[in-house]
Amino acid sequence: TVFLEFWKRRRAVIAYDWDLIDWEEEEEEIRPQFEAKYSKKERMNPISGKPEPYQAFTDKCSRLIVSASGIFFMICVVIAAVFGIVIYRVVTVSTFAAFKWALIRNNSQVATTGTAVCINFCIIMLLNVLYEKVALLLTNLEQPRTESEWENSFTLKMFLFQFVNLNSSTFYIAFFLGRFTGHPGAYLRLINRWRLEETPIKQPQGNFVQSRSLLLFSLLIACHPSGCLIDLCMQMGIIMVLKQTWNNFMELGYPLIQNWWTRRKVRQEHGTERKINFPQWEKDYNLQPMNAYGLFDEYLEMRIWYGILEGIGILSVITNAFVIAITSDFIPRLVYAYKYGPCAGQGEAGQKCMVGYVNASLSVFRISDFENRSEPESDGSEFSGTPLKYCRYRDYRDPPHSLAPYGYTLQFWHVLAARLAFIIVFEHLVFCIKHLISYLIPDLPKDLRDRMRREKYLIQEMMYEAELERLQKERKERKKNGKAHHNEWP
Repeated sequence: TVFLEFWKRRRAVIAYDWDLIDWEEEEEEIRPQFEAKYSKKERMNPISGKPEPYQAFTDKCSRLIVSASGIFFMICVVIAAVFGIVIYRVVTVSTFAAFKWALIRNNSQVATTGTAVCINFCIIMLLNVLYEKVALLLTNLEQPRTESEWENSFTLKMFLFQFVNLNSSTFYIAFFLGRFTGHPGAYLRLINRWRLEETPIKQPQGNFVQSRSLLLFSLLIACHPSGCLIDLCMQMGIIMVLKQTWNNFMELGYPLIQNWWTRRKVRQEHGTERKINFPQWEKDYNLQPMNAYGLFDEYLEMRIWYGILEGIGILSVITNAFVIAITSDFIPRLVYAYKYGPCAGQGEAGQKCMVGYVNASLSVFRISDFENRSEPESDGSEFSGTPLKYCRYRDYRDPPHSLAPYGYTLQFWHVLAARLAFIIVFEHLVFCIKHLISYLIPDLPKDLRDRMRREKYLIQEMMYEAELERLQKERKERKKNGKAHHNEWP
């Protein structure tokens, strides 16, 4: 918000220096493609009063519907790619957990996440190439009337494609990873075989039983026990580093290599001395051609389009609220400290108030209620001396001997309500601060406002003096011609 407000001030200064403060965009020329397509249908332009090509409303709507369908289809392709990465994670985690190499086996989660992110990056870069061609095709299909309409439509599609392509996997990890796994005894499975997004967690103290190379019992999460922020940081870090490295190579390294190769061919054809005598236009001709879209790629990387930046600012507040409320463990700990912990009802929350939090965050499951395919191969007697009857998993569910076995407890609904309340309060608070900042930072600097008011004052004075001089001149002319009237002004 601060950046946008100061950019508006800077933009106002530049517009004043270029004498564009009161500039209004004139009627643009019609695109030749539009004119060629609709030259047989014309109507009178209400501004110019001249006939011009006209696109019927039904034709425009049908083209927009087809374009929107294409955009929706490409978004579905991105979602399908993310789903493919999910399948890869589900299949690979068990493979890495059973790996013979101890380094991979003990770090199966990190290995799975790292390789999944690298594959996801390759898919992102391939889809980017496809998206540009699809966006160009859909924009031309819409038949925009002017060049600015064409650029706005193309920009919106490219940004939407890039945003969904780059952030869909990040949004999945932040808000959906590990939240659709079911619970022990009723796991959700992929193709009725693999359990969805669940990572075995080693627990050698006897609470969990280990079988061969895979653990029989695992916490109902797909991330680290502390939450999904580690996976989220790894996802964002790898993609940002790899994408930035690739972009820098394509912008700097690749043109340098091409120019070196071109100079080498010129030296081979004409010799070193011949190159010195080349005119400037021929040297420029041997350089690499400019991008067909000019600085469009630079704008797309930095996003200095004001409307898009304003939208991202609003969306970032909402996503950050959801990250804090859903992805982190902040809200469940707060609810426990004030409602269920040792300090419940005392209006305070300190270190001692969190005693028993881990136990309260784990539910009880009866081992005999496991599905046939999930039954342990050992009863755990080799660890505890007696067969284990119960295990614990991370969730807020009723115990098996309750009236509604494995149903959600009251604490679950309290945590859910607290999360929703935090999201609403957080976003409203931040939006209030955002609007306060916008109000406190004026769009025009004070010195510029004074200069504009001074300029307006001088213009009014000049107009007044010019009008006064004209009227006095007319008065003298009338007196000279004997046509003076009484009560003349001034």
